[in-house]
This record gives sequence, structure tokens and C-alpha cells, in this order.
Amino acid sequence: MLQAGAALAVLGATSAGRLSGQPAATGQGGALPPRPEFRRLVAANRILAHEGVVDAFGHISVRDPRTPERFVLARSRSPALVELADLMEFTLDGVAVDARGRTPYGERMIHGAVYAARPDVMSVVHHHAYGVLPFTITAEPLRPVVHTASVIGARIPVWDIRTKFGDTDMLVRSIEQGRDLAAALADNTCLLIRGHGAVVVGASIERAVLTAVYLQVNANVLLQALPLGAPEGLTAEEIAKSTEAQFSPLALDRSWEYYCQRAGVDPG
Repeated sequence: MLQAGAALAVLGATSAGRLSGQPAATGQGGALPPRPEFRRLVAANRILAHEGVVDAFGHISVRDPRTPERFVLARSRSPALVELADLMEFTLDGVAVDARGRTPYGERMIHGAVYAARPDVMSVVHHHAYGVLPFTITAEPLRPVVHTASVIGARIPVWDIRTKFGDTDMLVRSIEQGRDLAAALADNTCLLIRGHGAVVVGASIERAVLTAVYLQVNANVLLQALPLGAPEGLTAEEIAKSTEAQFSPLALDRSWEYYCQRAGVDPG
């Protein structure tokens, strides 16, 4: 992870010059402008890396508020290193609008397919958090058991790429695979992928990040509780009321500020 000062410099990058050998994102020469949502997207990458939700792999995107039929995602780079100049814009079919020689993530089709299927979604996270993985390969359901994790939703389906596409490298590389995944996600907030990881969606970058963090927290708590007996999950009403509380403006701002501070990035 970059030191706090460097991270702040990255987030505040303008036409003043270059950072880490990358051109500053000024909106000139095809680069995306340093809009608040794009700066938050950089911060989100750093937070997810700092919290151990992603490692060298995994990614988060945001729907472009100017053009809802497009989304913004970093080039293929470890999330802890993502800068404004790494952000690329894509159509919902996963085609880069202005690649400028940059290599995109192979699994960008997850993001495009989810945005196409879910107009309510503004941010998508794909990760392989270690605590979540046991629930992708066993019959034990991952469900909310602590109130802060109510945001993960009452139902978390498991999608298996093998069911429709046979033996693959387990990565979602085609838009057809992405659409099948999005259909399995349906109107839920989280989806597990067998032997692979998870997809988390949100109505904002902040919500998606918070949900991804607490998906892992909840998984770890559940893993610790299972050997002790039968863990009691939250009721539907508890999930609804706790989610409303977690996503209230005051609580969401408080959480975002906290995680930004931990990761040494500007809340934006």
C-alpha cells in the first residue's frame, strides 16, 4: 500500500504532472477527468486492498453517471496500486472506449453484464476474499449473523460456471458467462462463485465497499461460530431494519470516513 501522503497526491492528481510514470488524469488526451466518483473509485480500490477483501486480484467499478450505458474500471492492475490514470471506460459489453494501449481486466464482463441487468446498481465489486471461499465449495449457506453485516442481504446464491459452460479456467471471460452470472445474482446484493469468490453490488461506491467488507467479516464470524454449535441468523425484519440503519447518510458517511482513514486515502 502507498503511504498516506502519496495516496492523497494520487487522488488529487490534476494536470500538474505525472505520478508513478502515469499521465495525470486531466480529461485531456482521452484520460478520464478527476471527477468525485472516479476519485472515490480509486479510494475504494485502496480500501478493499487494505481490508484484505482483494489482494493482487479483484476489482471494483462504477457506472458512469454521465453515460449510464458505460462503466469505469481500472486497467489490469493490483487494486492497492490503482491511480486515476489507470481508470478506463467500457461499454456494457466490456469493450474499452479508449484503451490507449492499456490492458483491461479479463473479468470485466462481470461488471458489464450486471449493470445491463440491474439499472439500480451503481457499483460492482468482484473479489476472492479468503473467508468467503469455504461457503462457495460447501453446502453451508452464507447468511447474515451479525447486525453490521445485514447489508449483505438475506439470500446469497451460489453460481457455478461449470453448470452451463463446462470445465473452464473458472474466470468469467465472455459476456455470455457474465449474463448467466447476472441472472443468478437476480435482485440480490451478493453472489458467491463456486471455488472462485464473490460479486457484490451497491447503489453507490460507498455501499458496495461497505457490503464487500462486511461480507468477509460475516463469513469469518460464521466460520468461528460453526464449531461451537448452530449459529442463529438474523430475521428478515432484523435484516431490513439493520440495513436501513447501516445505510443511513450519517452511518454511511461515518463508515466511509473510517475506512478511508485506515487506508490513508482522501474521503473525497
